[in-house]
Amino acid sequence: MPIANDVDVYYDPYDVGINADPYPTYDLLREQAPVYYNNTYGFWALSRHEDVQKALVNWQTFSNTRSDILDIIKAGVELPPGVILFEDPPVHTMHRGLMSRVFTPKRMAQLEDQVRQFCVGCLDPLVGSKGFDIVAELGTVMPMRVIGMLLGIPEQDQIAVRDKTDANLRTEPGKPMAVKEAEVANGDMFSDYVQWRAEHPSDDLMTQLLNAEFEDEQGVTRKLSRQEVLTYTAVIAGAGNETTGRLIGWLAKVLAEHPEQRSSVCKDRSLVPKVIDETLRFEPTGHATARYTSRDTEYYGTTVPAGSPILLLMAAANRDPRRYENPDRYDIRRQDIQHLTFGYGLHFCLGANLARLEGRVALEEILDRWPEWDIDYDNTMLAPTSTVRGWERMPLILG
Repeated sequence: MPIANDVDVYYDPYDVGINADPYPTYDLLREQAPVYYNNTYGFWALSRHEDVQKALVNWQTFSNTRSDILDIIKAGVELPPGVILFEDPPVHTMHRGLMSRVFTPKRMAQLEDQVRQFCVGCLDPLVGSKGFDIVAELGTVMPMRVIGMLLGIPEQDQIAVRDKTDANLRTEPGKPMAVKEAEVANGDMFSDYVQWRAEHPSDDLMTQLLNAEFEDEQGVTRKLSRQEVLTYTAVIAGAGNETTGRLIGWLAKVLAEHPEQRSSVCKDRSLVPKVIDETLRFEPTGHATARYTSRDTEYYGTTVPAGSPILLLMAAANRDPRRYENPDRYDIRRQDIQHLTFGYGLHFCLGANLARLEGRVALEEILDRWPEWDIDYDNTMLAPTSTVRGWERMPLILG
């Protein structure tokens, strides 16, 4: 078998130095090792846009059934049933169809007033201050309130739920995630809420999950089991909190570093949706998704064997010069901003519309109060996680 990385390129998703600025490494991977093998951790990686995009839709070769997180695949733990992130068709098709009823564009649009209310509640008390941490004051709060509202979790319990789900994604700097089988998509912490909601139905997502009927893979029309509802709830709570909060931090940072573009969007709010998607392309919250090869596949004369963990590097693909003109330039007026941050094909993120909505409302409300800000770089800190790249602290300097 040809050697995949017989060049001087090293990529390690846990390396603190690489994570601080991974883009030079991505450049090397795309040009010198587009199919790469890491001997230390035993995984492969694809980095070119065309390769990543095609792999995302080729579930027959790149399977989700071992998880979409490298650490979980490597741990070899038994995964709970009913997690659409960890499924291939036909089971995935069935479960995704069920979830799509909940995350419709129309339903997400109906949430805007409530999302804005949460955002205003976070930002209004900060008006007149000399600065604040956008992650602590908004990025970790507003998404938590939105997900709590969707799931019907009482406000007084939302912080505990957020902290628990976030903790499951945390890693020690420089090390893989410590995967415990019992904690993978474990929804036990929601059991009391689910039971209460079963007895007191309402117009929320949890009630919909409890009552939705569907045809399962055996052709039986049924409702979700209680364990399936718990698993779905755990996935939604985890995905909704972490990624949207990181997007808000990146919006603050990249616009501070591109003041001319910030001024443009402040004057012309029709640019806000383009700002959201260009930020997602330029600084994606999730840099990679993992798959497990179900059969041998060849790239550039190198065979990736069946049974291999492989990372699909969306962040590298998002800056591939074969796909984008001036890919390392942040440009909110870019004509074709389509990116791979939310995935592509059958596993495209169901929460994409909600994330865009929250990002748009947050940016509009920030610009309404502070058309200019700077970053206190001495006190910023990247979050210690290998699955989502974003800021634990992002202090803004005002006035």
